[in-house]
Amino acid sequence: MATPTPLREPTFLILTALARESMHGYGIISDVAALSDGRLALRPGTLYGALDRLTDEGLVERDHEEVVEGRLRRYYRLTENGRSVLTAETERLRRNVEAASQRLRARPAGIPAVGGTSRGPLKLPGAAAARPILRPTGGPA
Repeated sequence: MATPTPLREPTFLILTALARESMHGYGIISDVAALSDGRLALRPGTLYGALDRLTDEGLVERDHEEVVEGRLRRYYRLTENGRSVLTAETERLRRNVEAASQRLRARPAGIPAVGGTSRGPLKLPGAAAARPILRPTGGPA
């Protein structure tokens, strides 16, 4: 089964975490948190559900297991197909960032960003002044 792009951010970060080396669940959770600057905190149930799905899709596979302090640690690694999907998604995101960067650099001088400037709201030539919307606040007096 092929994984569609664009990848959701958690999937992208899980594959990214596994791009360098095989890892166990807690290592993946820690790496994803670091990669996202703490924005994404995967819970174990979420991670293992995602790893099962990614394994079924052929993007990730079990690498090996070991017992540490009486607990089983299962390691996962990126498959070649997973590496190809991650590479394609990374390239897609790079192109999007480059297109956005070019547009931002190409904005004509004197035209403020959407939402106005620090000097006040954006005023367009020929635009009528905004009027407040009046709504009734109570019932009959």
